[in-house]
Amino acid sequence: MASLDSVSLAILLGAVLVMAGILSSLLALRFGAPLLLVFLVIGMLAGDSGPGQIQFDDVRTTYLVGSVALALILFDGGLKTRFASIRTVLAPSVVLATVGVLLTALITAPFAKYALDLNWTESLLVGAVVASTDAAAVFLLVHTQGLRLRPRVGATLEAESGTNDPFAIFLTLMLVEYISLGSSSAGHVLMEFLQEAVLGAVVGFFGGRLVVIALNQVALPQGLHAPFVTTGALVIFGGSQIMHASGFLAVYLAGIIIGNRPTRAHNSVVTFLDAATWLAQIVMFVLLGLLVSPSRLGASVLPAVAVALVLMLVARPLAVFVCLAPFRFNWRERIFIAWTGLRGAVAIFLASIPMLVGLSKAYLYFDVAFVVVIISLLLQGWTLAPAARKLHVALPRAERGPRRVELDLPGQLEQQLVGYPVQSKSLYFRRGLIPSWSKPTLVIRNENILTPTEADPIAPGDYIYLLAPPEKAESLDRFFVDMQPSTAPDPHLLGDFMVSGEHTLAELAEIYGVKVSEDEGKLTLADYFDVHLDRAPKEGAELALDEIVLVARSISGGRVNVVGLRLPEDEETPAPLTRWQALRRKLAELWTSVAGV
Repeated sequence: MASLDSVSLAILLGAVLVMAGILSSLLALRFGAPLLLVFLVIGMLAGDSGPGQIQFDDVRTTYLVGSVALALILFDGGLKTRFASIRTVLAPSVVLATVGVLLTALITAPFAKYALDLNWTESLLVGAVVASTDAAAVFLLVHTQGLRLRPRVGATLEAESGTNDPFAIFLTLMLVEYISLGSSSAGHVLMEFLQEAVLGAVVGFFGGRLVVIALNQVALPQGLHAPFVTTGALVIFGGSQIMHASGFLAVYLAGIIIGNRPTRAHNSVVTFLDAATWLAQIVMFVLLGLLVSPSRLGASVLPAVAVALVLMLVARPLAVFVCLAPFRFNWRERIFIAWTGLRGAVAIFLASIPMLVGLSKAYLYFDVAFVVVIISLLLQGWTLAPAARKLHVALPRAERGPRRVELDLPGQLEQQLVGYPVQSKSLYFRRGLIPSWSKPTLVIRNENILTPTEADPIAPGDYIYLLAPPEKAESLDRFFVDMQPSTAPDPHLLGDFMVSGEHTLAELAEIYGVKVSEDEGKLTLADYFDVHLDRAPKEGAELALDEIVLVARSISGGRVNVVGLRLPEDEETPAPLTRWQALRRKLAELWTSVAGV
């Protein structure tokens, strides 16, 4: 019975620790503290050096839980990644995820060698352990601090964070193998890398396609689609690892394949994985905190702080600037990308590998990684929002998303039912706007179900359900949030080819002779972008209007407030002159007349 009681006690204590971590996240969100730091501290307090006095040194269990958690985190990240959004930044992201990780490790190694009194191989292992960024930490802090990164910067960080973990893991494993066996040629390392990368990509691609086929063809009972996809991800990860391929790369690519294909129960899969990933992170962070011994940290804390500062202020910035040199990033974007190289649980997880294989100085690697993560979260985490605003690479997230309900429709994959509460200040209620690819289907009012015709006019407090493609459902949000007041467009931008987004299509048709229908003539240019774009408008977005092209030049409150006009080239009918061109022509005519006199 004593053994049964010990098992029950372990379950109770584990559940209490996880619950404490979840509840403490409310304080972290309130005061901006990184959640990872909260969970690590809870694990430390519960450990043998804290008031909890829990004796825990099971590195194998920690590695197992960490592997599963990291696989789920990468799979979830891939599932939410739209390939169209990262396609334009794929090259710089891959360079950062490979060359950037290697450069970071190489630059950090000399400082680690002299600060920690290690040989060159051991110091390079320290650099490899802390070289990769943590996607979960970066984007959790971005969202909790109310930031919306500029598209190119956000997509680059997203793709880099998702793809640099496999390379850092490969680099760490190769160095651990070299230290353990004492010999490994450069050719062997290169062949190992190619094998893991190529096989991982192949397994991830075909594994993701097989999961999509099975998900759409097999008639699973309601509620089992999400667990099926989650276990499928773990099968892909485990199978890749057994084949000596990169399981982390495979599971990330599989997530991208599944997330960018039409599948059944897509929204329930995403929701389930969010919860599973969140729980896995909590358990992993608490276990990593339990492994930390504050009394052991005393001897290495000062050298570890020096390594952390060199990593953040020297190694990461140099690697980013070198890797992004061939690409068109301005200096503000490069500085911000360098500063957002947050270290998280991945670094501590990698540091547990030397402990697992029993390397000498293994606890030193672990302690250094722990100190680096703490300093990174404290210094970079709390300054992320001020840095983003100071460098003008992010805009405040002014609106909160509406409460969206998504329902899958059995028998087809092209449409789903999306529901929203109608708010009095929403774009839908105030202007009656709805995108052309969505279709209002039913309205719930005072617990009565009505058709859109029966419910006309729609009133605040109603719930409206629309048919929309699953991949575009999130784009409906902007029509049902409270409209932000539009700022006045910059008068210096407005000329013959720049107009305010509040002008109507009818006014534009009268000036430029384009043809618009009577109904569309009442729309403003900002409305026209909202109705016909698949996504929220961004600077540079284009829409054709008869023979001219409208170009979004400035965005305010999530809407277009300055529109550029690209007119057709016609030799017989010259395009209207800009104000500057007209002024120059008048000055030339005046000079001619004066000279003639």
